[in-house]
Amino acid sequence: RRFARSPPETLLDVFRLHALRRPRHLLLRFQDEIYTYEEVDLRSNRAAWALQRRLGLSPGATVAVFLPNSPTYVWTWLALAKLGCTMACVNTNVRGRALQHALEAAGATLVLTSPGERGRLG
Repeated sequence: RRFARSPPETLLDVFRLHALRRPRHLLLRFQDEIYTYEEVDLRSNRAAWALQRRLGLSPGATVAVFLPNSPTYVWTWLALAKLGCTMACVNTNVRGRALQHALEAAGATLVLTSPGERGRLG
């Protein structure tokens, strides 16, 4: 039934429902860090605000995300979904021509990366 809905239910819809119903339940454990639905929702809201206000992102924009596996990746994905942006996931192990091709194929207007990944883009 969930798949037959119109419009279809998205992962963002499911996340929002869980954040509303179970705000203090564990969502993410990364190394020694623990994040609840409420914390991830707040962080993704802050990220969405910053992306929209400071970088001018608007619905329909495509953003290449070149981030390592970390909690930041999760709230970045949620922030982009909340803004109505398309996220192009770029593997941080890709280099050279393959990386260039991935970025060109994504048609992204922006690349989000961490300071540790910046040197890999060039």
